Amino acid sequence: MFWANTLIEKLNVKYPVIQAPMFGVSTPEMTASASKVGCLGTLALADLSAEQSVELIKVTKKLADQPFAVNIFTHNIPPITDSIRQKYIKTKNFIEELAEENNLEVSLPDLEDLKVNTYHEQIDAIIEEGCKILSFTFGNLDDNSIQKLKENGITLIGTCTSVEEALILEKSGIDIICVQGIEAGGHRGTFGGDRIPQIGGLSLLSQVFDHVKVPLIYAGGIYNARTILAANELGAKGFQVGSILLASQESALQSFEKERLKKVREDEILLTRSFSGRYAREIRNRFIEALENSDYILPYPYQNKLTGILRKTAKLKGNVEFVNIWLGQSVHPYSEASTMDILKRLILDVEKIS
Repeated sequence: MFWANTLIEKLNVKYPVIQAPMFGVSTPEMTASASKVGCLGTLALADLSAEQSVELIKVTKKLADQPFAVNIFTHNIPPITDSIRQKYIKTKNFIEELAEENNLEVSLPDLEDLKVNTYHEQIDAIIEEGCKILSFTFGNLDDNSIQKLKENGITLIGTCTSVEEALILEKSGIDIICVQGIEAGGHRGTFGGDRIPQIGGLSLLSQVFDHVKVPLIYAGGIYNARTILAANELGAKGFQVGSILLASQESALQSFEKERLKKVREDEILLTRSFSGRYAREIRNRFIEALENSDYILPYPYQNKLTGILRKTAKLKGNVEFVNIWLGQSVHPYSEASTMDILKRLILDVEKIS
């Protein structure tokens, strides 16, 4: 059977297909729907507080009767220097003026008002809630957290975007590595925000397979049976999908955002730091054009926190020029069926041609 491999037992699933943790897009309903098919649903917790994380975990537990993973951000938080303070004020003023010129009235937060969380406070909450699979991105967990999580029987999935990062994860005892290709939608899982390895996904997957011994999940451009089979041929035992679920019934995207997806062209998709300060793949729009290659981009997470209210306001007004729509390079018809039905179809297609 095509699906039978080491990840089935490790993840306690029927199919080693993983619903990507797309913070702001995926929902507890999407996570539960993926799990009900026998895939691994993933609850995106990003850099939420411990209290917010617990609340979302509890909601998902009520909806899902099968195992699911939780996903957190493990980024380093840059210290606030005088340089960042000055740049923050200039960036805030620029974005507010840009918003006003485009009929969006927003008052963005001052730097002192931002709530910035580290992942450490989430660790105890995840353990206390009995979660058994934790994936993470933007870096590696610290040694104490790895030890604590392993002592509580939690399977760890780290994200790499280079061979070097994969070796770091394996050496630190991470159980499974998710290899994220440059094709993938949303944020890069790179261990630093300013620069990213620009390595094609299948090339990277093959190289990582040659260098590490832990099981690999592949993420980046998977949207049909052929792309799954290609990743499997190059060493992947698990297959993470995100963009194929963007327009699903359980997606948090609004109708106007789903309509934009249907019209997207391949030349409109780019990597940019404009919205968050970290490279992410999304649809080009007016906001990106105004900030791309400018001096108005702060390091993550400050840029991300600064632009949050602007994006929420634009979403409420249905203004596609000031929201971030993450997606990968594999442009295809974006189904509005349920997550369950989309994944069922993908699984059946794989079984037909494998």
